[in-house]
Amino acid sequence: MKRPYQRVANIWVPPGLSLSYARVDAPGDEPAPDPGTLDVAVLDMHHGYPNLGHHSIVETVLNIAHQERQEREGAPAVRVISYDVRGRGAVPSLPASRFALVVGSGGPGALDPRENDGRSAGSQGIAEDASWEAPLFLFFDDVARTEVTALFAICHSFGVLVRWAGIAEAVLRSELKGGKSQGVVGNVLTSEARHHPFFSGFWNDCGGAEIRVLDSRLYDLLPTGRAGTPFLAYEAPGPSGLSDAVTMCEFVRHADGVLPRVWGVNCHPEIGDKGLQRERLDRMAERGEVTDGWVSERRTALDAWDESAHHEHSLQRTSAWTFEMPVRAHLGRALGERRG
Repeated sequence: MKRPYQRVANIWVPPGLSLSYARVDAPGDEPAPDPGTLDVAVLDMHHGYPNLGHHSIVETVLNIAHQERQEREGAPAVRVISYDVRGRGAVPSLPASRFALVVGSGGPGALDPRENDGRSAGSQGIAEDASWEAPLFLFFDDVARTEVTALFAICHSFGVLVRWAGIAEAVLRSELKGGKSQGVVGNVLTSEARHHPFFSGFWNDCGGAEIRVLDSRLYDLLPTGRAGTPFLAYEAPGPSGLSDAVTMCEFVRHADGVLPRVWGVNCHPEIGDKGLQRERLDRMAERGEVTDGWVSERRTALDAWDESAHHEHSLQRTSAWTFEMPVRAHLGRALGERRG
């Protein structure tokens, strides 16, 4: 059954629930803060390319916010503000304390915008203006020192965050490693994850180090040797036997000593429910936003989930532990602290 969403700037928002969505397509165009509203920022890194990830992030955050608001009488309204970072140079303004949560999306092309010349294989046809990077790195600096703000980075955003931290370098995947990593693949949790006060639950839930993720990446992130950031997962060894690419990190832990406050993954946990994704595909197709070929390719990818119940359950576990559960915890805490 289709959910009773209303369309707001190509995002479907449940009406009448004190939830809203705003899009920022140019620097300085963001809406003013509202004392009665809790703001969440989404960093849209897709450079205008059609995608399911951005829609999935926005709608998942709004659904979690609705559920958490129902548990707290007097909770503020929640607004998701999406910034077109790479396409239009829209970056959240300082201070970062305005936002309870920031979620960065995936996206095409090289992780260093200066390498996106529109011609090289790693650029995927993108010719990019890199002027957004400096203000975004300043925003990351502020997030890192702002205890009330959490940041979760997905795929492309994770690669950018890793570059900001200087802990790994992006290397185009070689033919030796099979080229682009895509579909349902294996990752391996590290001993740091096993003993982490939050992610140890992920390890225990999986019954060990092996996890399954939904992948779509051209680049490996190879450690530079810089200390201070726990690596929580690597890609599983492939035919080459290599397993050197970092796929999950915690950059900053919350003051409670348990939850990650700044963390990220090099996969797509936002694509966590086949039924919802098919609904989104239907809506995008009905509005003529995407081509038939694009829709067909995404449907094929979703059908791959049906290969086994084990794959589906494993992907749902990854989505829950890396994305939904920590996001819910941070939003719930922020809503509780802001109750009227």
